[in-house]
Parts: sequence; structure tokens; C-alpha cells
Amino acid sequence: MVTGIGTTYGSSTTANSTASTASATSVGGDYQTFLRMLTTQVQSQDPLNPMDSSDFAVQLATFSGVEQQVRTNSLLEQMVSGSNGQLGQLADWIGREVRTTGPVWFQGEPLTLQIDPTAGADAAQLVTLDASGNEVGREAIGTGAGEVDWLAQDQSGAVLPDGLYQFRLDSLSGGEVIGSTQVPAYSRVTGAELSDAGPLLILTGNSAVSPSEVTALRE
Repeated sequence: MVTGIGTTYGSSTTANSTASTASATSVGGDYQTFLRMLTTQVQSQDPLNPMDSSDFAVQLATFSGVEQQVRTNSLLEQMVSGSNGQLGQLADWIGREVRTTGPVWFQGEPLTLQIDPTAGADAAQLVTLDASGNEVGREAIGTGAGEVDWLAQDQSGAVLPDGLYQFRLDSLSGGEVIGSTQVPAYSRVTGAELSDAGPLLILTGNSAVSPSEVTALRE
């Protein structure tokens, strides 16, 4: 059974984010307190009996350690927040198949594609592209909409090698192209990870897509 997919994350993510912000504020407050104490100590020292240079070096080293600890704690809180929030929700997708227009892995088994020709088309051609976007196959198909199995054949009918592929549908009318659209395919989710751009789903073949690129999910 196929179900539509939304990309809105629940209130648990907001709660985690709030807790992380509060904790970071607390640690940052301790850091600011340490900084004010050290500054006051330097300003208040006796000009005739200044602080020993070795003592000053020790306190600067402590200052550096506190600063590094603040940054480390902040990073850990962000990782925990992301893991318990977005990654936690995506964990349920592992082992299931998602539909995406991103590159998907072929390894001997047919891939399921979702075909949707442009309205008014009297012919359609399925174009197969490799991971670099180069055309490696083109075949005429019907103008009906729905799911089809892709058998991984090139123009000569030979089976294409294992690898990542993506697809385009050229819709024609009277021999002229009236529309070209990306064709989504199903691929199995093998994992999930956080990146600078947000959470990513890892698919078979080690390709990665954003949850926002997923239009359907199935067992």
C-alpha cells in the first residue's frame, strides 16, 4: 500500500530544541561569569605586586579550556536534539521503500517507476539517465498514467550494468515534445543521517535524498 508523505516534524523536535537552547544558555552564562571574574582580577591587581606570569598563564589555559567545553557541550546538545527528533522520526522509514526523483540503485531487479504523461500527449518516451545525467536509454511507452516496471535496457535491448539511474518522461503530440518531467522511482531506505542541510535518507546504493524529495512510502 502506498501512502503520501509529509515533511512536517512534530512537537518533540520543538521541545528538544527548546531544552537544548536553555542548556546552552546556562553553559554560556557560566562562561560569561568566568570571563568577568578573570577580567576583574586583572583590573584589580596591585600595580606594585602584579600577578605572577605563571599564575596568569594557568588562568588563561583554564579560560581556554572553559571556552572549548562550552563549544563541545553545545555541539553535543545539537547532536542529541537532532538524533531524538528528526532522526528518531526517520528511523521508522528504514527498511521501507520511498518514491523519489533522485538517483536510485539498480542491481538486477526491476525498478518501479511512476509514469504521468503531460495532458494531450499522443506518445511518450521514457528516457534513462546515468548518475551523471547522461542519456543511456530511451524507449516508447504508452500514454497511460500509473506504475510500470523498468527492466534496465539500453537502446539495443541489452541490460544495463548495476549502478545509479534516474529517469525523464518526454511527452509528445504530433511528433513534437510538449512536456518533459522527472520520473520518480522507488528505492529502499537503508539508513538516515544528519547533514549541514538537514536530515537525509540513505538509500540502497548509498545515494541520499532529503525527506522533502520523497512523494510516497510503501512497505
